[in-house]
Amino acid sequence: MTGVMTERPGAGSAADLEPRLAEHRRELTGYCYRMLGSSFDAEDAVQETMIRAWRSLDRLQGAGALRSWLYRIATNVCLDALDGRKRRALPVDLSGGEPSAPVVESLAGVLPDGAWVEPALDRAVLPVGSDPADLAVQKESVRLAFIAALQLLPPRQRAVLVLRDVLRWKADEVATLLETSVPAANSALQRARATLAAHQGTGAAPARDVAATDTDLLDRYLDAFGRYDIEALVALLHEDAVMDMPPYAMWLRGSADIATWFTGPGHGCRGSHVVPLELNGNPGFAQWRPSGPGGSFEPWAVHAVEFRGGLVVRMTAFLGPRLFELFGLPRNPAPAGR
Repeated sequence: MTGVMTERPGAGSAADLEPRLAEHRRELTGYCYRMLGSSFDAEDAVQETMIRAWRSLDRLQGAGALRSWLYRIATNVCLDALDGRKRRALPVDLSGGEPSAPVVESLAGVLPDGAWVEPALDRAVLPVGSDPADLAVQKESVRLAFIAALQLLPPRQRAVLVLRDVLRWKADEVATLLETSVPAANSALQRARATLAAHQGTGAAPARDVAATDTDLLDRYLDAFGRYDIEALVALLHEDAVMDMPPYAMWLRGSADIATWFTGPGHGCRGSHVVPLELNGNPGFAQWRPSGPGGSFEPWAVHAVEFRGGLVVRMTAFLGPRLFELFGLPRNPAPAGR
């Protein structure tokens, strides 16, 4: 394979490798995230990739070979991690297609750890300084719905599709990386595309940049959420909007049921502090919920929000403090004026 040799590089290679590895960390994290559907697993996979790279430094040939060499290691790490593992999904995909009802009992079921697709910060998985058209495709390829759809594919098909359709590798490059033939790689790509088309109703995900109006909508949504103005929130929802909240198995469809949830089981979110984020190619936000007297807050949820046609069509709230630590968010933001 390209980038493999039997003799050891010259003196100084180990010292030079660390900054060269760092240059590829973000794109490798994005690749592993698409493969594994989890920011935590992606971070672990990239760390393991770097460790294996250091251990096999004697097989690296030249700076030009580094990227393909790292992708081969990362692919093997991901394939190992996926061996025998159940696929990750969103609650709507794990429930048999039926939303939670009645709303007051929506928190009864909890998903097992590792069952759901997790969010990712744009700055952790998307390239910097890319061509706007390429960046639009990259953003679409990390949308939660697309990440969940990728998990339907067998791992090797998943790798082929991401490498070819997202990262724009050539067929012979993918075949070399996976140690297979070009016809076999092309066949795997065709099967992967067919599976996604059957699941999504389209072939490749359409490129869609986040419009400035989406940012304005998020500002209005955060203002309404911060004031816990349910009427204003509902006015921003599509009538068939979907809300889910891992690790709970619940998911709701329709602005009426979502409003009922906000005023019922979700009433403890009143008075929360929120901060905007860029998640999965879309606007999102972090939420700290009031935790007692004295203006203290606790990290509560990271929300991914999707807008279409000037309205909110999907909201996914990922509960718990783990993502706050991974995303570098404070445990208590101590908002001004509180």
